[in-house]
Amino acid sequence: MKKHKVVIIGGGHGQSLICRGVKTISNIDLNAIVTVADDGGSTGRLRKNFHIPAMGDIRNVMISMAESENMLSSLMDYRFDDPDGKEDDILGHNLGNLILTALTQQTGSFMTAIQEVSHILNVKGNIIPASTDVITLYARMEDGVIVRGEANIPNHNHHITRVFYQDEVHACKEAVEAIQNADLVIYGIGSVYTSILPNVIIPEIQEALCSTKAELVYFCNAMTQPGETDGYTVEDHVDALLYHHAPVDKVIVACDEIPEKILERYSVNGSTKVNLVKQDHPYQVVTKELLSFRNGFIHHDPEKIKAVIQELLEVR
Repeated sequence: MKKHKVVIIGGGHGQSLICRGVKTISNIDLNAIVTVADDGGSTGRLRKNFHIPAMGDIRNVMISMAESENMLSSLMDYRFDDPDGKEDDILGHNLGNLILTALTQQTGSFMTAIQEVSHILNVKGNIIPASTDVITLYARMEDGVIVRGEANIPNHNHHITRVFYQDEVHACKEAVEAIQNADLVIYGIGSVYTSILPNVIIPEIQEALCSTKAELVYFCNAMTQPGETDGYTVEDHVDALLYHHAPVDKVIVACDEIPEKILERYSVNGSTKVNLVKQDHPYQVVTKELLSFRNGFIHHDPEKIKAVIQELLEVR
């Protein structure tokens, strides 16, 4: 049976959700390309102290792609309590971040550290950092303000025009090769400007996306992200990708009816439903029921995502 080569580009919990569903599809070669631009929390402290790429999003994806989410994978996500916010010694750090940092120090290679932990967790697929450079993400706002640092970007409450790097950034060759050889490339789910685009704007990745023969599919967010995509429609999300030269062939949109009480809960924090507002698009739009509402929160359901991706692969 032919194995379909699937690439998932992003970072954070959204990418992890997709990987959690897709990893159980038997006839795929799964590759997750993960942003290393995060500079907040435990990741940011380790990155600053040891001058290594950000590993927090990689840790999340690693746990979601583990063959079984057992005690060992749970320990990778364990955070040492820091009730007073002192951030001294190991307080506030994730154990998985510390393990990846220690292995990077020991082996001298961030990629080797990822591969070693992936082997221990029996990860179903390949986890590839978008770059092994220590990088800093910038955003230009509509009013011309430049914001430095991924963690700071959502805090300025201005519409973002574009994200960029000031320094030259090189992609991992494994990331470029995975895109070039892919049958299907998926963007998302997650923060467009701080999870997906930090990968896309690396020149070699951008070039690979523009030249690959793979189908390029975007799973759109169900809700807006305060400080980043306030008031955005589905079309606005896709336009942000296109503006940064990320080609899109198909957009998957959740059409679930979201309970009013849940929408009200989200509106308190400034988050609203992402709606499809136009009839005609230069890309194909596919609507599917993708959500679950456990404990009164909106989640993309990994099993529903898996079913959609299986449909996408069947027509390849």
